Amino acid sequence: VIIPIIPIFFGSFKTNSEFYNTSIWSFPKNIFNFENYRLAFTQGNMLLGFFNTLLIMLVSITISVAIGSMTAYVLDRFRFRGKALVNNLFLFAALIPTITLNIAIFSLMTWITKTFGLQIINTRLSAILLYSGTDIIAVYIFMQFLKHIPVALDESAIIEGASYFKVFFKIIFPLLKPAITTVIILKFVGIYNDFYIPMLYMPSENLVVISTALDNFRGPFGSQWEVICAGQMITIFPILVLFITMQKYIYKGLLIGAVKE
Repeated sequence: VIIPIIPIFFGSFKTNSEFYNTSIWSFPKNIFNFENYRLAFTQGNMLLGFFNTLLIMLVSITISVAIGSMTAYVLDRFRFRGKALVNNLFLFAALIPTITLNIAIFSLMTWITKTFGLQIINTRLSAILLYSGTDIIAVYIFMQFLKHIPVALDESAIIEGASYFKVFFKIIFPLLKPAITTVIILKFVGIYNDFYIPMLYMPSENLVVISTALDNFRGPFGSQWEVICAGQMITIFPILVLFITMQKYIYKGLLIGAVKE
């Protein structure tokens, strides 16, 4: 993981001539040359990309965690006709490559725009709607964690007169913090790295996210690889710090329920 980052890091501090006339493994002559980073921020719209990415991420993750946790609670705690079918449909949906559905989804959004006059495409709302949908992996992470929360807690609260909504939001949801942290991190990484949805549904220049901002370097910066390297380092650094500092929560959430005791 680290080895491919080293030449990118070195290249981000090199001048254009130095980049082409030295080895990718050679140390830059001036490690304090931040001109490439300045160009990446000012001419590559990286700052706008971070703003749009974080805004979409904040709304999408909040909705996704709420829907995913409530769906998992219903599937784990309730008994109803067709439950096995619903579980199988979730499993089937997880097996379908998401990219194969984009033609149908794009056609649906176009139809909504024409029929109801709701401008969805080329707005942040399009990405928020797609990212906020029920995440199958998140549902299964929550379900695995719910198996470790005694049903007696629900029953005791219901006997005391609490509704199912109150049981969930007052008792169950606070106990799901480790699973919520895991889902947030995984969702954060997924949205942060996604290129296809922003490119397809938000082509406007003022709606660039961090991934499409990098793609803009193919134009005016097509041959300035040192600037592209600086943009890559700007992109890599936040997600690398997040993963290193939060990796124990990721592993803990993914391993919950893996072993039967």
